[in-house]
Amino acid sequence: MNLTDFGRFSDPALLILASLANGPKHGYSMMIDIEIMTGVRLGPGTLYGALARLENSGLIKSMPAKDRRRPYRLTVTGAAALREQLSLLQKLASTGLKRLAAP
Repeated sequence: MNLTDFGRFSDPALLILASLANGPKHGYSMMIDIEIMTGVRLGPGTLYGALARLENSGLIKSMPAKDRRRPYRLTVTGAAALREQLSLLQKLASTGLKRLAAP
């Protein structure tokens, strides 16, 4: 599964997967974590729409609700997709920075 399959929704998906990389979180915790990590504030509609798409694709899995909050966790497939996307972004960033530094 490639995150680009999500089209215009790929950025929220990538942010959510990165947030879940260090352990399960419920929606509000993800919103706060993503904002701290990137400065991007996902609205509830964007967040929960992306969560549904990620879960339907098998990249995340919902867990039993606790106090009306449903945590999600990264699946093995989700971790592999995140690793692939982050490697591509790292290569892009490295190449772009080198090109900017060239005379």
